[in-house]
Amino acid sequence: MIKNFSHAALGINGRQSELIELALTYGFTGMDIDMQDMLRRSQRTDIQDASKYLEAAKIKIGGFDLGIDLDADEESFTGIVGGLHPLSDLAKELGAEQAYLRVPPSTDRLPYHEYFEIQVQRIGQVAEVLESRGIKLALSFVTEKEHTDPKQFPFIVNVEGLLALVNGVPNSNVGCVIDTWNWVVGGGTYEQITSLSVDKIVAVRLGTITEGVEATAFLSAGIVEDLDLLNLVRVPRRGLIHLDQFDENLVLRRLRVERNVDLVGRGSVEQD
Repeated sequence: MIKNFSHAALGINGRQSELIELALTYGFTGMDIDMQDMLRRSQRTDIQDASKYLEAAKIKIGGFDLGIDLDADEESFTGIVGGLHPLSDLAKELGAEQAYLRVPPSTDRLPYHEYFEIQVQRIGQVAEVLESRGIKLALSFVTEKEHTDPKQFPFIVNVEGLLALVNGVPNSNVGCVIDTWNWVVGGGTYEQITSLSVDKIVAVRLGTITEGVEATAFLSAGIVEDLDLLNLVRVPRRGLIHLDQFDENLVLRRLRVERNVDLVGRGSVEQD
């Protein structure tokens, strides 16, 4: 298992060298990177120059967000899949083994069942490109409470819908991100977690509640603060572990005083 740092989930922006320093300071062995930015860097110079800070830090690349719009029109999506090839080639060369993709919470295109089939096909196309490079695809979702701009037809906003989609895509490298916060808010249960085979759990994001936040429902659900979840889901050795809430006051103080970065938290800082 890899204790992984995700600056995007923390709402932190900064130079690559600053983010690497932060990850190392707090004992992370891996970190997510902006692969699109790495591709641009490598195209301007070369891959050695683009990855020099990562190489110097000896930190493992945990994963990367594909940034793909699964709700794009057909012509646009065809172009997106074409552009995925050089990105995944670079990811393979850098040793990345996981990619993240968020599924649409709603659409104006088609009702649920027809749209579900379209998404199975599209995710399958993306997964096929990644699979040939030895990269797993982790699907995640936006909960209904977080979805602020709903379209005509609702799609995936809960755990039940996410698991149906994961199981509906035939590619063996497709799995999911278990975010304990979203799992509770999205109506998920322990039983649904234990029903998943190990190869379907690509990454785990553990969450806690910031002091002073009203969270009785989440705490009573027994998931958000339960670190024993790691044993429960039997995360494979190559899987990613994201930890939410790591000495928040110290981190916020360090970032605000010592680093020129932006914080856009979602209620608590995630050690992700």
